[in-house]
Amino acid sequence: MPVFVVRLGSPRLSNEGLRVGTVRRPPRGVKKSEYAKRDFYDIWLPQLSPSLELFSAGKHARDDSEWASFVRRFRSEMARPDAAKLLDFMAALSHQTSYSIGCYCENESRCHRSVLKALLAEKGAQLG
Repeated sequence: MPVFVVRLGSPRLSNEGLRVGTVRRPPRGVKKSEYAKRDFYDIWLPQLSPSLELFSAGKHARDDSEWASFVRRFRSEMARPDAAKLLDFMAALSHQTSYSIGCYCENESRCHRSVLKALLAEKGAQLG
């Protein structure tokens, strides 16, 4: 039962399960009651998003060096005890049920969700 990594707001996969928003802020101009209906997320888990300062650095990374710096810093944030325990839980959960994690970014390779995907894989999660 895999974890899927998705772009929030994209059409849901038929078997993706619960959609978890791993973003710092909810979608702008969308009522809370519409988040799931509009394929953003079913539950919001901002603890798996970069800090505000780090988010800005990642969003504005101009080259591979700046992106690599973002990845190192985000991995450091995700190594903190609370985030690490949450990632352990989510990796274990992937062996019991399907779910998805996502962010709004168009390009997954330059989005923190690509780092989350790698971290979950390192923790033994089943990925879709």
